[in-house]
Amino acid sequence: MNTFGTESAAVPGAAAVSVPGGQERLAKAVRAAEQALIEFEIAVETYRVEVENFSRLHHQRLGPMYARLDELDALIAEAVAAHSGDRADIERAWEARALVMPMPGVEELFGGLLGSDGVRPVEDPNPPRRVRPGKEAQRLYRELVRKAHPDLAQDDEGEKERRSAFIARVNEAYAYADEDALHALAAEWEAGPVPLADLPGEAEVLYGRLEWLAERKEKLSALAAELGESAIGQMMRLAPEDPDALLNEIAEQLLTQVAQREARLAELVRDPAGG
Repeated sequence: MNTFGTESAAVPGAAAVSVPGGQERLAKAVRAAEQALIEFEIAVETYRVEVENFSRLHHQRLGPMYARLDELDALIAEAVAAHSGDRADIERAWEARALVMPMPGVEELFGGLLGSDGVRPVEDPNPPRRVRPGKEAQRLYRELVRKAHPDLAQDDEGEKERRSAFIARVNEAYAYADEDALHALAAEWEAGPVPLADLPGEAEVLYGRLEWLAERKEKLSALAAELGESAIGQMMRLAPEDPDALLNEIAEQLLTQVAQREARLAELVRDPAGG
């Protein structure tokens, strides 16, 4: 999912309800706007999870392959330079080796935040299994958000806090595609207190609610645009229906490149003149 239509998630403004019909019509518009915003927020959060999972899996699964390619490039350049003795070949070998050499003192300089290779170390004891959670996890996630979204609490701050904490747990379970946890959360919600007071009757409060909903949708739209324009978002657009397959395809291409470079290096070691 990498597009966000405006029709299904449109949040009506005050102009949309400034016609005869009274407060009941205004309250109906607020309820419709709330539901539209919740659906849009589900879409944006779903996409955010996929972008984050793709980024983590890309680094964990493909990072070692990129590192191996850099090392092989350096070894090949060094073998060529050792045979030819040409200054240009030697400089190319130095440049290739510089790409894979650890940076002395970097880890100490940044207090352990970065590794010696200048890359932030990844410590994820429970990485996602795939970019896009399965159909059942998606269904459970959407149902839970539609039922427990904090915005449905209206002016009850205590209920809003309870819902916010619950949705945070839902988001975490969904990010890891943990269907068992999502089922447990669904059962927990059904057993909990039934919320929701009636919508406020004051027109001024309802108009203020519409304004807040419009502002919230604008922020979500900006977040969706930022995700879509990121490097990972642009990469995912190459395979919007199956981003996991794209990772597998890139991995196969990298494995082929590694095999080709290893064969080239073996040739140079066996027959230096072939360089």
